[in-house]
Amino acid sequence: MKRLNKIYTVLIFMFLYLPMLVLIVASFNTGKDITDFEGFTFRQYSALFRDRTLLTLLWHSLEVAVLSSLIATVMGTAAAVGIHRMRPRLRSLVLTVTNIPMTNPDIVTGVSLSLLFVFMGVLLRNNTILGFWTLLIAHVTFNLPYVILNIMPKLSQMDPALQEAALDLGCTPFQAFRKVTIHEIMPGIISGAIMAFTMSLDDFVISYFVYGPSYVTLPVEIYNYTKKPLQPKIYALFALLFALILLMMVLMNLLQARSERKKNLQHTAHAI
Repeated sequence: MKRLNKIYTVLIFMFLYLPMLVLIVASFNTGKDITDFEGFTFRQYSALFRDRTLLTLLWHSLEVAVLSSLIATVMGTAAAVGIHRMRPRLRSLVLTVTNIPMTNPDIVTGVSLSLLFVFMGVLLRNNTILGFWTLLIAHVTFNLPYVILNIMPKLSQMDPALQEAALDLGCTPFQAFRKVTIHEIMPGIISGAIMAFTMSLDDFVISYFVYGPSYVTLPVEIYNYTKKPLQPKIYALFALLFALILLMMVLMNLLQARSERKKNLQHTAHAI
């Protein structure tokens, strides 16, 4: 049974990562045919970094991802603290409503936001409302639940006596939050920010419905590239994006593991 489970796990990982491995190998191929490896080269990467159009689109994606993750992290932290202090029934209701965007199909969210922005454009008599700001608002909207989801468990694990002790020692509520609470939930904040960044960086469906011709992100433009034979430098771009997202996810897992070790040490110390 154990051997069967190992084989099943290997097959799952092959199914998930073999396409990416093929893509990475193709990014170093001297030929244009992905099925025929003619030789090793960095030519595709040099061509990528000489393409100003692709680099501009990549910058747009990074700009939206960084700004939306920062804004969502600040708003999500404040929301998580507020939700944590609610009564149990109200907290459960608010969390259910908050989690709806994560279970809602992306296409429904994208169409809904697009209709909202177009309606606002009609009210403001602005025919070019779709662009950077609509992209940023949309990305903050679907990132918020992920930030809250990462921070709530840390708030539940935190010893409430720590904040009460800070208040007894003369701290104001804001000082107690800044000096005590923020440090206790920092792993959750960082994990939420990293998850928000990765979700925003590779989002296509929602971005496709809220972008404007004046501000296009990389995933949206890549969709247009797929309608014709892909240039080899696109493989290099995919490989770099995969490496970046993989690095962010590894960092998030390391932070979570560090937080768990710290929690276990604290429990051991209290037991002693």
